[in-house]
Amino acid sequence: MTETPQQYIKRILGYKQGKNPLTIMATTPTRLAKLLKNVPTAKLRKRPDPKKWSVSEILAHLADGEMVLGVRMRFVLGQNGVTILATDQDTWSDLLQYRSIDPKESLRIFAALRKWNLQMLKRAPKKLWSNVGIHSERGEESVATMVDLYAGHDINHFKQIEAIVRKRQGHPLPESSS
Repeated sequence: MTETPQQYIKRILGYKQGKNPLTIMATTPTRLAKLLKNVPTAKLRKRPDPKKWSVSEILAHLADGEMVLGVRMRFVLGQNGVTILATDQDTWSDLLQYRSIDPKESLRIFAALRKWNLQMLKRAPKKLWSNVGIHSERGEESVATMVDLYAGHDINHFKQIEAIVRKRQGHPLPESSS
């Protein structure tokens, strides 16, 4: 069953409810690195189910997503009301061969892009965080909303990765501190 854009927004924003989105975004790369530190690459590349992404694919998705987020925020900060194009994550995954990308490289790129985007957000005037872009599927999204969505997106994918890694290692899932 496919989610509507409104269902997706509600689910993703629900993950970060009551949490500081910038703190979530700042800590996600380190939390992922710590979680994945001793996991062999072969395990990171193995899909938990034929129809589900592997950890390696999720990490490549996070890196590409961070690039997209940075571009979107920069456009919206500079031009209130600009159109934001949707992406098709499954097409990108297949076309760009996420399965073949080194997961450590994806995490490194994600961390670097995230650091760059957070630095940009610190420099951007707060009044411009209310600027909106018109997302081709989800409608109006302010920069502040994008930040909230990506914080929730981080939590969503961290939980997926954590579940895959813990299952593979035979460990029960501890309470997540996200």
